[in-house]
Amino acid sequence: MHRLPRIVGALSDPDRPLGVALLDRRGRLKSANSAMLDLLGGGPGLLSTSLLELAAFAEAGLEAPLARALREGQASAVRATRYQPRPGKELLLDVEFQPLLGTDGEPDAVVLLFADVTAGPYQAGRAAMFFQAFLHSSNAIEITDRDGVYVDVNPAFERIYGYTRAEVVGQRPRIISSPKTPRAVFQAMWAALRDPTRGVWSGEITNVDRTGREHPVFLDVSALRDAAGQPVYYVGVATDLTELKTVQLQSIRAERLASLGQLAAGVAHELNTPLANIMLIAESLQRRARSPWVSSRAEAVIGQVDVASHVVSGLLDFGRYHPAVTEPVELGPLVAEAISFVKGKRSPDVEVVATSALAGLQVPVNRVQILQVLVNILNNAYDAMNDHGQIRVDSHIADGGVEITVTDTGPGIPDDVLPHIFEPFFTTKSDGKGTGLGLAICHGIVTSHGGTLAVSTRLGKGTTFTIRLPLPTPEARGPEERAPSAAQPASVKSRRPSAAHAHPRRGR
Repeated sequence: MHRLPRIVGALSDPDRPLGVALLDRRGRLKSANSAMLDLLGGGPGLLSTSLLELAAFAEAGLEAPLARALREGQASAVRATRYQPRPGKELLLDVEFQPLLGTDGEPDAVVLLFADVTAGPYQAGRAAMFFQAFLHSSNAIEITDRDGVYVDVNPAFERIYGYTRAEVVGQRPRIISSPKTPRAVFQAMWAALRDPTRGVWSGEITNVDRTGREHPVFLDVSALRDAAGQPVYYVGVATDLTELKTVQLQSIRAERLASLGQLAAGVAHELNTPLANIMLIAESLQRRARSPWVSSRAEAVIGQVDVASHVVSGLLDFGRYHPAVTEPVELGPLVAEAISFVKGKRSPDVEVVATSALAGLQVPVNRVQILQVLVNILNNAYDAMNDHGQIRVDSHIADGGVEITVTDTGPGIPDDVLPHIFEPFFTTKSDGKGTGLGLAICHGIVTSHGGTLAVSTRLGKGTTFTIRLPLPTPEARGPEERAPSAAQPASVKSRRPSAAHAHPRRGR
């Protein structure tokens, strides 16, 4: 007499109706309740059909456990397997195989149990898991309906773009679209998403946040379809590439620096010797010349050789890494000294406003090099405004470092120029007025001090250069340095640094 398995008792559970079937030793459907026939995707016509020959059964991975139950009498269970009874419909099933042994101890039949858990606790747990992933993802996730109207966005979207969820829902993605992304890109995206054979698109585009700041992103969009295969929602995941682009730019710049350093050594060797010879000949000619015209021409040659020597020297300073010889320097007076030096040479039509919150604070720097950086950036600010406007110099402590910002009221730097601003030999000045090495050298000096030199700009609003230097450790500071006073106007010294202290090299 066959003993039905214990789990058949679950048939009386109204919250978990089961499909039950009895299979003969060849796997053919001998009898089944209506729930089983419905889950299998057929009607009474399935009776006498071998489930071992049913394609959906094999695709769900159920053929092997049924075969073991028939051959070896081995009971088994498969949890939450995907079963597709017909095209466009997919279920999650808990499946059990219970062999019934005959009097000879061999499998005589198999009881098959199907439990539909598609909308059960398993799916609820999966839904909760995916919702938490949506909330806590570091990437911006956006969901639109079939017409491209926002249905939901996650907190990362709010953080990156500056809009709240309430402001975005009901809007279209154009709220964050940048005109820099060609229209053809969006046309290709929608064509791919609406293509029944594809339904996915990925690519790099540019978005803008609430303040107008651009964010290059890698966007991956997928269409969510209904049972009829029609798009219902579109889910987009945007990875912000802003930091990656910055790192890539720094890497490219570092490679160029390394290559240029090698080139500089060869240039110095090849040029310095003939330049020195030309200088000696010109000086000798000048001493012996009896004609004022010849003497003036020799003086002009000497001047041009000096210019060429400075270019070679600047190239070497840029291309080679020289560890800065540092000493504790009070930055407030150093900033004031740079301002005084530049004001003495440039237009009185430029107002310089300086504030400092660094009174008494000493930072280990190379005084001459940092002064060179300050003078260079101030000179660039004057040049950008055509010697008319306002320059603001602010010095303060921020995020564990010292920041010196120089802001001008000039026209700003165009977007196509900004990525190249620290590249060697890149200049927007007219021929003969800039070597293009100034800002590159400044960048190298600040970097060698363990700091950073950054630039931000807005067309028509001006440009800000930010010099950031690390603070000395508390152990390295004196008692008077550990508590800088509140912001106050910086004193401007009248002493002008010598040429050895400041060689402004204009780069912008």
